[in-house]
Amino acid sequence: MSEAQQLAEFIRSHPNLVVLTGAGVSTDSGIPAYRDAKGNWQHSAPTQHKEYMESHYARQRYWARSLIGWPAIRDAEPSAAHTALSELETMGFIRLLITQNVDRLHQKSGSQAVIDLHGRSDGVSCMSCAQNYDRKDIHKHTEAINPHFEIPEAPLRPDGDADLETHLFEDFSVPECQACGGILKPDVVYFGDNVPKERVFSALDALEDADGLLSVGSSLMVYSGYRFCKRAHEWGKPICSLTIGVTRADPLLDLKLDAPIAETLTEAVEILKRES
Repeated sequence: MSEAQQLAEFIRSHPNLVVLTGAGVSTDSGIPAYRDAKGNWQHSAPTQHKEYMESHYARQRYWARSLIGWPAIRDAEPSAAHTALSELETMGFIRLLITQNVDRLHQKSGSQAVIDLHGRSDGVSCMSCAQNYDRKDIHKHTEAINPHFEIPEAPLRPDGDADLETHLFEDFSVPECQACGGILKPDVVYFGDNVPKERVFSALDALEDADGLLSVGSSLMVYSGYRFCKRAHEWGKPICSLTIGVTRADPLLDLKLDAPIAETLTEAVEILKRES
């Protein structure tokens, strides 16, 4: 039995699923993953919440690099994996989709029942007065106040950042809140920060009522995602993982599919369509 047939059988047998997605779902959309198939970092350490809030230089570095990295997320289109998951929701198989990604591509592909666990990169908020901004506007403003900053080429990162170190960051003007002059931060949960409790509780409520958990494109190395596998296992819910390489939850899985994500999902959807 092929991986797609096994996945279709898992979905058919557990038709009220919670789906958890990670960066592997978006790699075909041109957004790189944090980790490789062995679960190791592919990039330098991601932005830390404490450092970002306490260091002006860290903010200079982030917003300068975002001039390179964020357009990749802004302009990205859903992959075949996003489309297949949207179709599964339309077919009634997905109760809730929890994504660890911040690119909003699930919503762009048509998925409705989505929790953005780690936030969304297309919004920006003031950390003092909570004023909200559209990331597109902040991006344009950042370009405007740095007319002499030459945007170099650099490897992209999955969070709207880029792998680049340069002394030019020291002269970079950081965008500030237009209402109070406070620190602006993308509406993303940085490493070292906590996922808002209401998101976690909503996701767990859905998981408690689900027939099973399907993890797609995630190594589950970060606890904020792994917790759902841990809880599903404690509740006796069957767990399937579709991704390339190892996951932190391998010992908990009922079905592990180490296979191409988009191809396997698309074929599984076609199998389920033929059976309906």
